[in-house]
Amino acid sequence: MTNSYSRKMAGLLTEQRNLNTLEIDRKSVREILELIHQEDRSAVNAVGQALPEVEQAVNLVEQAFRKGGRLIYVGAGTSGRLGVLDAAECPPTFGSPLEMVQGIIAGGYTALHRAIEGAEDHAEDGAVAIREKQVGPRDVVMGIASSSVTPFVLGALQEARQKGAPTIFLSCTPIPQENRPADVVIELLVGPEVVTGSTRMKAGTATKLVLNMITTTSMIRIGKVYQNLMVDLTATCNKLRDRAHRILTMLTDLDYDQAGDLLNEANMHVKTAIVMHLCKKNRAEAERLLEEADGMVHRVLEKAQNP
Repeated sequence: MTNSYSRKMAGLLTEQRNLNTLEIDRKSVREILELIHQEDRSAVNAVGQALPEVEQAVNLVEQAFRKGGRLIYVGAGTSGRLGVLDAAECPPTFGSPLEMVQGIIAGGYTALHRAIEGAEDHAEDGAVAIREKQVGPRDVVMGIASSSVTPFVLGALQEARQKGAPTIFLSCTPIPQENRPADVVIELLVGPEVVTGSTRMKAGTATKLVLNMITTTSMIRIGKVYQNLMVDLTATCNKLRDRAHRILTMLTDLDYDQAGDLLNEANMHVKTAIVMHLCKKNRAEAERLLEEADGMVHRVLEKAQNP
């Protein structure tokens, strides 16, 4: 490690000392909690300031999904774990294919549950991970690096751009215009952390909020939600099977048991069941109508009401 590296790191917003918490070690439990809570508000505010860039990111992701492409997160440490977490949560919530949203973390699977901090230091490893995913122009690669300087993430983004993939970069420190490593740059300027440099706190909170926004909005836009209901959920456990039943009882005149019978007829596909019942169609016809409407339930129902 060199003095120039140290100076570079010391100048980052994420490495600054928080003047509001200089004496946090002398505070009571309640006072510490109140300080953390107050600082967390800046995470939400930072997300609000970045909404124009988040919108640009969603547009890229929606376009990729419509072309059969993928969203691939790349990060290290907390950032990497948050990307993997968001990817893992999409299939049960939205019924999306496992490969549609993916997460790459420096250090691989082990790094999900144990810190492997040195894994982030090699740009070539990030590039290799992108090549292994066979990234192409239909995909979107989103790098996540609170500090903005993580070599693994920057190497992955550079490789993705060379492969023709649109790129997004999320950071919690300002990025000079001439050094922007992606097509869309999201800056979440949450300010110095409660504990200096601990970006698992405000930076991590803001990052999670934005990842939720990007995938949820993109999934809504491609028809994975009707009204505010997750009608493409994958009923893989008792909770989700129950939710599928209850969605049908909310949208139709069916009781719980009747909803279950309809779900069985629809091969446990909630969207198909909705169209079957409300449009008086069999399963094959309902599936055809949904395909013609790009999976959008409201389009099918509107067309049925106004033929």
